[in-house]
Amino acid sequence: MRIHIATDHAGLEFSRLVQEHLAAAGHEVIDHGPQEYDALDDYPAFCINAATAVAADQARDVQALGVVFGGSGNGEQIAANKVASVRAALVWSQATAVLAREHNNANVISIGARQHTAQEAISFIDTFIGTEFTGEERHARRIGQLAEYEKTGDIAGKGVVKPAVK
Repeated sequence: MRIHIATDHAGLEFSRLVQEHLAAAGHEVIDHGPQEYDALDDYPAFCINAATAVAADQARDVQALGVVFGGSGNGEQIAANKVASVRAALVWSQATAVLAREHNNANVISIGARQHTAQEAISFIDTFIGTEFTGEERHARRIGQLAEYEKTGDIAGKGVVKPAVK
């Protein structure tokens, strides 16, 4: 599987360890940066680039997932979720790694490098990669609604409130 990785300065060491682990497990790892430590770097472009690559690969039926890191993982998740067709989940436990795939068919996970050990992060990533979407109707329906909103700004028949135009 192809795994796209991005981080900020807080996750740089995690990123390197994870990349080595994933490559040793036989995955194709693509690093979207940064390449060197800069305490003032900005994570949005790195994470958006990784998420965009995941979405592009999946659109071409290439098996791909993404992993983004930061101090808390929150901003990185938000950045990745700005990309159409990306469902990025903040993962902080084995259970959230499993549910991100089984229920949400997440294709990117975000992990807080200052919140976990490298071994914990690797175990979350291995669990995420090894878990499949269940395909249950209720989960597929909800994901479909998110995709509909992403494309149209509405979810037909669901009462989405549109902002007033001034």
